[in-house]
Amino acid sequence: MQEKVESKSDIKILVVDDREDNLLSIETLLEQDNYTVVKATSGNAALKILLKEHDFSLILMDVQMPDINGFETATIIYQREKLKRIPIIFITAHNQDETNIFKGYQTGGVDYIYKPINPGLLRAKVSVFVDLYRKTNQLLDHERKLLGANESLKKEVEERKASEEKIKLLNKQLIENNSHLMAVNEELDRFAYVASHDLQEPLRKIMVFSDKILSMKDTDKEAMDKYLKKMISASERMQSLINDLLQFSRETVSSNDFVNTDLTKVVNEAIVELEVEIEKTGAKISIDPLPIIKAVPGLIRQLFYNLINNALKFRKHDVAPIINISSEKILNHKEGINYHRISVSDNGIGFDPQYAEDIFVVFKRLHSFHDYKGSGVGLSICKKIVEKHNGFIMANSTIGVGSIFIIALPEEQSPSIIQPSSNSLESKDTHQRKAVTNES
Repeated sequence: MQEKVESKSDIKILVVDDREDNLLSIETLLEQDNYTVVKATSGNAALKILLKEHDFSLILMDVQMPDINGFETATIIYQREKLKRIPIIFITAHNQDETNIFKGYQTGGVDYIYKPINPGLLRAKVSVFVDLYRKTNQLLDHERKLLGANESLKKEVEERKASEEKIKLLNKQLIENNSHLMAVNEELDRFAYVASHDLQEPLRKIMVFSDKILSMKDTDKEAMDKYLKKMISASERMQSLINDLLQFSRETVSSNDFVNTDLTKVVNEAIVELEVEIEKTGAKISIDPLPIIKAVPGLIRQLFYNLINNALKFRKHDVAPIINISSEKILNHKEGINYHRISVSDNGIGFDPQYAEDIFVVFKRLHSFHDYKGSGVGLSICKKIVEKHNGFIMANSTIGVGSIFIIALPEEQSPSIIQPSSNSLESKDTHQRKAVTNES
């Protein structure tokens, strides 16, 4: 049976603001994308609407309202089971108030938009979270279908009293279904992380450079041009991230997505995005000549961004980070394909080698959040990106000495290795691991 695909006109968005001019402005912006906009002039009015209608894809909520504020309204909304999965983006003029920001996330909000509203940013954020909400509903629908299928299988076993061999086969099928569901959940988690975390970085840069420009004298045109260029670069980074998110959210990568990609250029682009943190830590990064391979440039840039950022984050407090990136060609004789083994090493705090596999598990953290910020998703995203390129990633480390991440990527993406079947993944992973290990 073909699944129903929602059009933008099927998407309903609830906008809550006590000012009619704000409601009209937001409605005008969102109607450009054919969303259906429902307006409420207070928290109480929003609650009355939600008593009758539950099919909203997103709620845009003003924080400051006269009867009950946005945080209180969100708390009441999320007390109802049917409304818990509707994401809420708060709209506020207090963009530097960390207390309010924490309170908003604590009540269940997913993001903030600051006044005065940037039209392009509003539409981009709405697009990302509407798409995320749609995928969540598709996942839940898929889960319900799987549970229904599992129940049918169980009943069939009970009613027909199948043979022991058939029971084993059905149990195996159940396990595979559950594993698939877990994999889909994990990819959704990665998507949500990138949407809510990585998109914030260029926004923070824009805010920082905007403050610098506002504090400057009009005569300092050279410095002003410098910061404006950095703001444009951050905006382009955000647009690129949005495009990459949409690409990353797809279940498959087609052969048309792979183009000749200069890894040296991609690594340098990732370094530019991290220049503030590199300058702050005094990090030294050396890059040996890297190959040109068939790859998806946006995903590979995200891969190196995460690995370099990981090295900067887990540095020693009293030692400047030293990061070395090198590459060598490996021939996988069994497959007859050239691979490139790329090493990213650092002199950071390292980790216990027994956790070399755990660090790639989504949300797995080896350190307290209070010691090192992050959600524990970055390396799992790296693993997913490498797998999309039919490659392999592993890590070696010594506590107090540093870590080295080793990536094996094929030079070409031939039809025989793009999107391998689930049955071949285990053997391919084993061959690539041997190729990397034997050359180490």
